[in-house]
Amino acid sequence: MTTTPAPADRNPSDGRRRLAAPTVAMLPRIADSLSFLYLDVVRVVQDDTGVCVEITSERRGKETCYLPTAALSCVLLGPGTSITARALTTLARHGTTVLITGSGGVRCYAGALPESLSTAWLERQGRAWADDNQRLAVATAMYEKRFGPGTVPPGTSLEQLRGLEGQRVKAHYRLLAQQYKIGRFRRAYDPAQWHLQDPVNLALSSANTCLYGIVHAAILALGCSPALGYVHSGNQQAFVYDIADLYKAELTIPLAFSLHASTNPEAEARRSFRNGLRLFRLLPRIVHDIQDLLDPGGDREAPDPEEQLVDLWDPVVGSLPGGANHATAL
Repeated sequence: MTTTPAPADRNPSDGRRRLAAPTVAMLPRIADSLSFLYLDVVRVVQDDTGVCVEITSERRGKETCYLPTAALSCVLLGPGTSITARALTTLARHGTTVLITGSGGVRCYAGALPESLSTAWLERQGRAWADDNQRLAVATAMYEKRFGPGTVPPGTSLEQLRGLEGQRVKAHYRLLAQQYKIGRFRRAYDPAQWHLQDPVNLALSSANTCLYGIVHAAILALGCSPALGYVHSGNQQAFVYDIADLYKAELTIPLAFSLHASTNPEAEARRSFRNGLRLFRLLPRIVHDIQDLLDPGGDREAPDPEEQLVDLWDPVVGSLPGGANHATAL
């Protein structure tokens, strides 16, 4: 028996990399993944074993942590993060969406979508968007997610739906204005006269921008288009605005009113939104809500808001629980 010698230029690590390359059947569904991973102030690299994160601190030097790339649906790279081309290629091969975000993931600047990312949700979104009846049905479902089942009378048009939404939001503003004793409030957004606006409007615009970034990240992770909106239209962020509206009454509007006496409402709104680490509990909820709107008959389990989704790394004490405000430790 004769054996064929290996080519002289073949590296032993080539075999390990070929074995590690996933097939389509091996790629997990987004529902089975570990959801979203946020990284900042680290370097993401690829070695012969896989993708790893290099963490450098004065006290403990350089440490390495390997990422379960095939089980991650989305990696968000925050400020101070760098990634090599080889690592980005491996994440793409494993079907992981990579997003470039602001601190805490509160803004989404760019995204790299893997070739293997399913178009199933994009196709559902496109079919519902192109059909007037289905588009109205999705818009109605969005309204009822915000204000409760059965709040839309049968036969309500989109114009009437907008009127109902305006009445509800104004009533919410009046209630919060009375609660914080700030008199009459009127929502105003004028970029040309930004600094002439009152603290509540400034805080609300700032917090909404943070919310838009998180929603944008979830939409891209699912493979949907941020431009195909059902209530909003004519803008590349139309679907982002649609989905963000589901959470404003719960998250950004009360936060803005609580900052009515702030001397720097924009910065405080961003810090409050980020420090609450809402990202880790809000992202899975957004994904579930989008799926529920585009496929209302689907059998999906709602995310548990109390589930521990992620830990935080600390160079001194090791792992810390995510989803908690650690400001008191400063």
